[in-house]
Amino acid sequence: MDRVFAILHVESWAEFWWVAFGLLGQLMFTGRFLVQWIASERAKKSVVPILFWYFSMGGGLILLAYAIYRKDPVFVLGQSLGVFIYARNLWLIRRERQANA
Repeated sequence: MDRVFAILHVESWAEFWWVAFGLLGQLMFTGRFLVQWIASERAKKSVVPILFWYFSMGGGLILLAYAIYRKDPVFVLGQSLGVFIYARNLWLIRRERQANA
């Protein structure tokens, strides 16, 4: 396990789990592009499905928590703005669906 810690540049189990958590957030963030790409290919036009925004929000929140843990102000600022935008898009989608119901 010491080799894994050295590769990941971590010194403890707590640090290891934070890195794993950060990687999960990054995977969710990447997954949103796969969701969007597959939806667009199926529709034969550019489509942004609601799942894209949920993946964005989940990945953004996890990465924000990781950035706060790392005390990286640039990363915190970038993820904070993103989370706000994802939340706003989900709110607009919800409002539109309620109006159409």
